[in-house]
Amino acid sequence: MNVHQETLRRSTHGHGDLQDLTDDVAAVVARSGVKKGLVHVHVIGSTAAIGTIEFEPGLQRDLPTLMDRLIPPHEHYLHEHTWHDGNAHSHLQATLLGASVTVPVRDGLPALGTWQQIVLMECDVRPRQREIVVTVQGV
Repeated sequence: MNVHQETLRRSTHGHGDLQDLTDDVAAVVARSGVKKGLVHVHVIGSTAAIGTIEFEPGLQRDLPTLMDRLIPPHEHYLHEHTWHDGNAHSHLQATLLGASVTVPVRDGLPALGTWQQIVLMECDVRPRQREIVVTVQGV
């Protein structure tokens, strides 16, 4: 079994920024030489998330809007008593969405649907430099 790991770096524009990682992840899979296995994509940090969605303009706005409705930015959160940084909702949104996704690798490619892309969502209130660890394992 092969294990291959690379780190992707992305600059985000702050809260609600959604970025398509699909091509970068597919390139890591290709460099790994794995034809059948798994690719795991994980963002370092507690205020960003990784997931899959159809990466189109409507959903690029809908997902952050939905998250702000579910976990509003200006609610009273106890986290603010500790750090006073205005990003408690960022931590909660990222936790709800999750920091990673695992996708099967089939025929040397991530097994994704036509309208399914791997995305990074920035939940923090400011632009950030993000590290995304991509680990591919298989044969």
